[in-house]
Amino acid sequence: MGGVLVATGGTETVQDLGAAGGVGTDGPLARARERPWTRPYLAGLVALDLCAASGVAFGVTLARFGDTLREPQTLPYLHLSLLLPVVWVVFVWLAGGYERRFLGVGTEEYRRIAVSGVFLAASATIGAYAVAFDLSRGYALVVPPLIAAVSLALHYARRKALHRRRRSGRCMSGVVVVGYRSAARDLIHRFRGEVYHGMRVVGVCLPETEAAEWERVEGCPVLGSFTEAAEAAELAGADTVAVLACPEMDGVELRRLAWRLEKSRTDLIVASALMEVAGPRTSIRPVAGLPLLHVEHPELAGGRRVMKGFFDRCAAALALAVLSPFFLVLTVLIRAEGGPALFAQTRVGRGGAEFTLYKFRTMVVGADALKETLRPRNEHDGVLFKMRRDPRVTPVGAWLRRYSLDELPQLVNVVRGEMSLVGPRPPLPEEVAQYGHDVRRRLVVKPGMTGLWQVSGRSDLSWEESVRLDLRYVENWSLTLDIQILWKTWSAVIRGAGAY
Repeated sequence: MGGVLVATGGTETVQDLGAAGGVGTDGPLARARERPWTRPYLAGLVALDLCAASGVAFGVTLARFGDTLREPQTLPYLHLSLLLPVVWVVFVWLAGGYERRFLGVGTEEYRRIAVSGVFLAASATIGAYAVAFDLSRGYALVVPPLIAAVSLALHYARRKALHRRRRSGRCMSGVVVVGYRSAARDLIHRFRGEVYHGMRVVGVCLPETEAAEWERVEGCPVLGSFTEAAEAAELAGADTVAVLACPEMDGVELRRLAWRLEKSRTDLIVASALMEVAGPRTSIRPVAGLPLLHVEHPELAGGRRVMKGFFDRCAAALALAVLSPFFLVLTVLIRAEGGPALFAQTRVGRGGAEFTLYKFRTMVVGADALKETLRPRNEHDGVLFKMRRDPRVTPVGAWLRRYSLDELPQLVNVVRGEMSLVGPRPPLPEEVAQYGHDVRRRLVVKPGMTGLWQVSGRSDLSWEESVRLDLRYVENWSLTLDIQILWKTWSAVIRGAGAY
């Protein structure tokens, strides 16, 4: 293997990069080799779980038996409080809560902690019955779920600290991307736009026909062809190889690549083109000895849709009741600049039906009449009209837009059933008139006050990216996904990124 990644033409080889500092002690590829953060991070999680279990166990014991701690019947609970932290860490470990692939992203880490809490409660009850110990029902009902809840909060706080470190370029994983140049470029953009995932592309492997023609892809060196991916990952110090959808990397080639990566314990991830739209709806079905992917149709009607509507309307009605005093304050501030506080506009909802959307007014009165004169200064691609410094926006309106407060009256639209809390962006009729066939797929669900576009960059997104996110939501929506997006919306709104 030793440095024989030779590509023809102007393509940089791993040997060349090493000589130029790319794989040396100071180059970017050398930094990707180092991954010293995982063990301290995991050790910190274990310590936090021990503290969570100890604090909860002893706290509940003191609260329940504080006056009788020296009594003989209390002694078993003190022993149990000493044992529970170790048992809890073992349960989380057995459930896979400390697996490296779940660190920093996704909900799987949290789900496994919740599962551990269920097993801890069941084990405590069964164990007490097995040893004929009269375990207090209050203790059994309170301690395990409380331990799980505290652990979840601590894991979440530690993950947020990790995301802050990743924004400064630390705690990243080196990735070698295998695929066509256009697909590799798209993945590089996504990783750079969402650094909290902890993925830094340190090299690209292209097909034979492209590898000789390109030196770099979006600033990342081309390390060779598809057949050299394993060697490229090892010599570049990467710990992950990402294979994008391409006909050359079929089942046989993927299996061979996995065998080569197994020797160096390098992770292999495969980005199927199908997963972009139908990821959660796919399952593997063995047919005639072949593992076939079965794609379920998206559930656009039925019981889940009724549940979503019920949740949306109840949550929106509660929010309106709680925020009504705040609405009054905003109304006074807006009217102080002159003009009405509310702005009503026709938007297109589910199935192409038009409805009246309500917002707090953020522009001068008659702003729509000035839109055509400003159209040559449009800073957004596609059918949207956006300007970072729109002269029609009032001072109070700019503040409202930064924190998305202007959208709060849309809660009325949610209560009326015209919108959802989460969904695609509500478009204007003139925008819908320019939609292509694929883009009209956005209209099969109700538009939302927030969505994947809101938590992924808002107005900073390109038209193609916003469409891709909306279509992904339409195809894969669920109440769980809605709750995740609502939770992430708080962070996006507070940062104010992409709001103008």
